[in-house]
Amino acid sequence: MNKKRLICGDKVLDLSRPAVMGILNITPDSFSDGGNLYSGSSVDLSKTLYAVEQMLTVGADIIDVGGESTRPGAAEVSEQQELDRVLPVVQGIASRFDALISVDTSTAGVIKQAAGLGAHMINDVRALQREGALAAAVASGLPVCLMHMQNQPKSMQDNPTYGDVVADVLEFLQQRKQICLDAGIASDQIVLDPGFGFGKTLEHNLALFAALDRFSDDGSAVLVGVSRKTMIGQLIDSTLDSTVDKRLVGSVTMALLAAQSLVSAGGSIILRVHDVLETVQALTVWQQVKQFQDREKQ
Repeated sequence: MNKKRLICGDKVLDLSRPAVMGILNITPDSFSDGGNLYSGSSVDLSKTLYAVEQMLTVGADIIDVGGESTRPGAAEVSEQQELDRVLPVVQGIASRFDALISVDTSTAGVIKQAAGLGAHMINDVRALQREGALAAAVASGLPVCLMHMQNQPKSMQDNPTYGDVVADVLEFLQQRKQICLDAGIASDQIVLDPGFGFGKTLEHNLALFAALDRFSDDGSAVLVGVSRKTMIGQLIDSTLDSTVDKRLVGSVTMALLAAQSLVSAGGSIILRVHDVLETVQALTVWQQVKQFQDREKQ
C-alpha cells in the first residue's frame, strides 16, 4: 500500500506532504459560516464558485462540499434538500475548475449522484452507516473518509462519555474500516477521522489529539478537522468559547501541530480548514525551515 497518495477517480492526491482541504459549507446553519453563500433562501452559485476560486488560488488541495450542517444541535435535512444544495455546486466546480472535489455527506443518493457529476472523494461524518451509503460508496469507486461521532449532531454534545476515548474511537474506526474492506473498498482508499468535537469534551479532544499518530499505525491517512471549533476557543480563553471569529490563530496552530505530529511519525494527513491561506502559509514556513534543519544535520 502506498500511503503517500490517494487515488481519487481521475485525480491523484499527493500525501507526501500535508494536504489542505478547504471547507465549502453550502448550508444556512453551519456553526461558523452558515448562510455566507446564500442569496435569500437559496445557494448563490456565482458567490460559491468565487469562494472556490479563492481557496484554490491560495493553495487548497481539495474542496469539501457540504449540504448538511453537522454542528452541535443541528437537525437532519431531507435527501432532496441536500441534493438541491450539493449537486449544482459539484457540477459547477467540476465544469469550471481542475479541482479535487470531496463531498461531505452521509446520504446514499447524494454519494451516487455527486460521483456521477465529478466528485472525487466521499467524506462521511457517519462512517457510511446510513442505509445504502456503503453500497453507494463502493459503487462510486471513490476513496472514503470515515469519521467517528458519538450519537447524532442534535444530541452528540449531551454529556459524551467514554471508557477510554482513544481506544474506543480507534476500535470504532477499525471496525468501520474492516466493514469497508469486506465490501470491496481498498485499504489505501480509506481515510480515518477521529471526529474532533463530535460527541467529545475538551478533554476527549485533547486525548485524541495527543494520540493522532495511533490513527495512522495501519498506514491510513488521517483527516483532522479542528478549524474554528469550540475546543479552540476553550483552549484560548473559556470566555471566548462561543466566539468563532476569535479562533483563527488557534485553528492554524492546531493544524500545524497536527501536521508535525503525523509527519514526524511517518504518517499522512489531510487538514480540513476554513482558513486556507493562513494554513497553507503556516505549513509552507514550517516545511521550509524543516528542510533547512534537515540539511544542516547531514
